[in-house]
Amino acid sequence: MKLDTTDWSSLTHADRLRQIEVEGYFVVPALLPADHITKLKAETSKLDAKPIDYSVHQRTYGNVQWEGGALTDLVAHPPTVDILESILGDDIVFSHYSYARSEPGHPGISLHTDGQPYGSRIFGYEGSVPVMIRVLYYLDDLTPEVSPFRVVPRSHLSMHADANPYQRFKSHPEEVTVSATAGSAVFLNHRVFHGNQPNTGDHAREMLAIAYRPKWAGPVSDVDEWTDDQLASLPDQVRRFFSSRNTRVWDFGHGNKPEGMRNRADGINPSRWETK
Repeated sequence: MKLDTTDWSSLTHADRLRQIEVEGYFVVPALLPADHITKLKAETSKLDAKPIDYSVHQRTYGNVQWEGGALTDLVAHPPTVDILESILGDDIVFSHYSYARSEPGHPGISLHTDGQPYGSRIFGYEGSVPVMIRVLYYLDDLTPEVSPFRVVPRSHLSMHADANPYQRFKSHPEEVTVSATAGSAVFLNHRVFHGNQPNTGDHAREMLAIAYRPKWAGPVSDVDEWTDDQLASLPDQVRRFFSSRNTRVWDFGHGNKPEGMRNRADGINPSRWETK
């Protein structure tokens, strides 16, 4: 197990931007304070999490956004939104939200991607979006023994057939393992190969995972829209992220010299990794 020893607390905005674009991930320590974790754990304890198909020791619960309380409010957690907007821009769309509990005996999650360009049975067409960031909030300490995050850095950049995003791997000789304290969050490029290690410890590890994408980056085929009743149940600060799940900003008939072309786009500046 090769541990990532990056000092995550020292990263600037430019460092984080380079890290997620090039390496495929970064960590924000203590993104959730202790009292916030306590509230979330009180609510996750009521979720009827079901075992996954490969192990009774890995339990999950989907569509957490409709649970209300602190769980729903987490979608609009201000420090997280600030970071996301600095990477994706101001128009952000919520994608999906799940809970996972890795109990002692959990065998680990295979290395995989969450981005599959033509959709899949596991991720549906939502996984076909070209850009997505998943925020993985850890409600317990992420130690080497208790299902820490693992990732193959830069794997999303490869054009080799080995980078086919429909593949899964047991392990990889150049994967790294990430540990962190409770309340920390991993920001994940959905195209990078990642997973987690087995839980060989004596307690469970809880995680909340929320996915977001920029408004322009819609799926290749339509997905079911949110219902009016679902949207009406959301507080205003959360509702702002629930625009159409099929929103795409594209132009198939785009010309060579369209009107209104700009002379500036800071989001693609070659110097964006150097800005402090």
